[in-house]
Amino acid sequence: MGFKMGIVGLPNVGKSTLFNALTRTAAAQAANFPFCTIEPNVGEVAVPDARLERLAQVGKSQQIIPARMSFVDIAGLVKGASKGEGLGNQFLANIRECDAIAYVLRCFEDGNIIHVANKVDPLADAEVVETELMLADLESLEKRRNGVEKKAKQADKDAKLTLDLIDRALVLLRDGKSARLVQRSDDEEKAFRELQLLTSKPALYVCNVDEGSAATGNAMTKQVETYAAQHNAAVIVISAEIESQLAQLPDAEQAEYLESLGLHEPGLNRLIREAYQLLGLQTYFTVGPKEARAWTIHKGDRAPQAAGVIHTDFERGFIRAQTIAFDDYVTLGGEVPAKEAGKARDEGKDYVVKDGDVMLFKFNT
Repeated sequence: MGFKMGIVGLPNVGKSTLFNALTRTAAAQAANFPFCTIEPNVGEVAVPDARLERLAQVGKSQQIIPARMSFVDIAGLVKGASKGEGLGNQFLANIRECDAIAYVLRCFEDGNIIHVANKVDPLADAEVVETELMLADLESLEKRRNGVEKKAKQADKDAKLTLDLIDRALVLLRDGKSARLVQRSDDEEKAFRELQLLTSKPALYVCNVDEGSAATGNAMTKQVETYAAQHNAAVIVISAEIESQLAQLPDAEQAEYLESLGLHEPGLNRLIREAYQLLGLQTYFTVGPKEARAWTIHKGDRAPQAAGVIHTDFERGFIRAQTIAFDDYVTLGGEVPAKEAGKARDEGKDYVVKDGDVMLFKFNT
């Protein structure tokens, strides 16, 4: 299972520069004028996980296959997008296809880079984007409400639940608050997701800073942290310029470059980690002589669901899963020694997969 994170923001805040750096491509044209990105650019990156290499060494695997994550660089938004201004309709449609949204906010001063509003104010930028998404959600729910209400009056149980969720979301949206703040139970989550609200998607505010602020942040990033907490969103500080330079260096030189800046790892690693946390994702592994591979699943997924990520037949015909904890696999020296030590467990359909599990599935076709 992979997932898509949409990179959004006003023109000239550095989102395409960040996208290019993260995906190590020049697919998105980064230029100093609005709408330099016309079509959404999609780039896949490997999810960095040091455990995978260790597993491959122990399992003597010929190939290492990491999990993948997609970034979508979406055309710059302007005020009025919810009414079709700029590339508004296309912008909103592209966001709907993403699992989470990274709001890139400019948190640096540079007279050579024109800001669309002629001033650097990351909170104002965030509010423009969030407001346009809220207006789009508001219009969508108001159009749907009458039809759902008619069904609810006919004793349609699902319609009653949906109507209640719509009304709860409308209260927040009309008050200028995002739909992700709607209080809901686990039983209501599926119906809520089906509303496909833009402001219900998990959000990450990416503070794009200058090189000198990459390690510690600055006054603007502190403001964003406070703002994000109020909107139930996460925050990360990244310098798109540093990431751009880092992407051009050989792997052997990257650590030295990061250390010179007071950084311990690339921004990509931190961004993916935050994204995993936002979406409640985790990793399990399969290891054999041909390959060591990482698979992404949701926290709380049971063994058959994890098997289904490899192939739907694995889930349908699931019998059991041999499971070895990562630490046991590495410390004991692989599958056979783990079995001999009693650390290889046979788990059934109710087993909740843990992060780092090394799994082997048995199934009927």
